[in-house]
Amino acid sequence: MATLQNRSAQSRLKRSFNESYRAELLKDLSLKNINEVPSLEKIVVNVGLGRGKDDKKLFEAASTTLSKITGQKPIDTIAKKSIAAFKLREGNKVGLKVTLRGERMYEFLDRVINVVLPRLRDFHGVSIKAFDKQGNYSLGFTDQSVFPELTFEETTTPHGLQVILVINAKDPQHSRALLTKLGLPFEKTHKKEES
Repeated sequence: MATLQNRSAQSRLKRSFNESYRAELLKDLSLKNINEVPSLEKIVVNVGLGRGKDDKKLFEAASTTLSKITGQKPIDTIAKKSIAAFKLREGNKVGLKVTLRGERMYEFLDRVINVVLPRLRDFHGVSIKAFDKQGNYSLGFTDQSVFPELTFEETTTPHGLQVILVINAKDPQHSRALLTKLGLPFEKTHKKEES
């Protein structure tokens, strides 16, 4: 446990953000106050298992995936209301999620940017259209095998997962500036971008 704490105390991305990126963003975005600089609040990693909600093997595989890649035990997500068309009852387990904050959050993002994304086949950058109105960013993975922490046996039951970067920012443009500074590779657009 001590080695994990020592390693997390040296989170490279967080150190870079505090030492240089923050001041650079203040200048680049023409902000008056350092507290206005966009910052990463938390990262939510979730697996929705809607169709396979009764498949115990799929639930175990998803739970193992989340535990291994985040270093935290996932919690169940429960259906809030019944929907007959999806054969869903209120209270059914529909997925798993993990919320990362602090050092673990920065370590996880560092691994996603520098290890996981380069392993994707035919990767040309992440979409610039995945921001919501608040400036949060969603990143989806079709299967978990791109995470190097998992063994071959742990990827035999494939499932997708979603990584949501919750960002404290005024608008999506500020969020994008933050993620670009942190090293997230956005896809190059050939047409002129709309501002």
